[in-house]
Amino acid sequence: MFKHFGFIVFISSFVFSSTIFAQEQAISKEAHAKLTQQLAETIGLEIISINASPLPSLVEVVTDQGLFYASNDGQYLVQGKIYGIGGESVVNHTEESLAKVRVQGLKKFEDGMIVYPAKDEKHQITVFTDITCGYCRKMHKQMDKLNDMGITVRYLAYPRSGVKDQMGQYSQGFKDLRSIWCHEEPAVALTKAKLGSSVAQRICDKPIEAEFDFGRQIGVSGTPAIIFDNGFMLPGYREPAALLQILDSMKAES
Repeated sequence: MFKHFGFIVFISSFVFSSTIFAQEQAISKEAHAKLTQQLAETIGLEIISINASPLPSLVEVVTDQGLFYASNDGQYLVQGKIYGIGGESVVNHTEESLAKVRVQGLKKFEDGMIVYPAKDEKHQITVFTDITCGYCRKMHKQMDKLNDMGITVRYLAYPRSGVKDQMGQYSQGFKDLRSIWCHEEPAVALTKAKLGSSVAQRICDKPIEAEFDFGRQIGVSGTPAIIFDNGFMLPGYREPAALLQILDSMKAES
């Protein structure tokens, strides 16, 4: 049964589907305030937005810990995905909602990304990365090939070990990424680190923690995590040719 949720089917539905969110009305201010208070007091969730969901009995809740669904009275909370299966194709409503959050959220990090631009840019991807990740290193070693294909790569930091360790101190993964982002030539420093060079420690004001928190909010759980311009996320590594095929397909269908 899961073949209906295959990647090609999803890409098609993601590009062409007209979701119900545009027609729905947001919940009332009173209900919004009550639900925000209930979720904050009971489980400590910081609410970013509350919107209507495809199911009348639930609302969509975007939080600092990700996207959830809740009953209007705040008595029930659901974490999972909602699929629409009544039309011509399967629609992942949860992914569509997260895509909007990703597109809006990425804007505030644009000035702090480490970018490897393609000379003849045809596509752009944003990748959450870490220097300790084997597939991140493999992807980075193919940067020239990606750029030659017209793919510009923008990096955001995502320390896989987390921002702080069990003692409440900044993790080594966080400190290494911060040092790279603080370098006067961060793109050079990142390449060297991914090739195995040690990282000279530096401290400056870079939004490494904010990027990590944003990644968790939008569903990143590992690296690399690739975000396309329409907000769709592709977790994991892909060969350059396969990635280009996906990008070309999405562009042709948009």
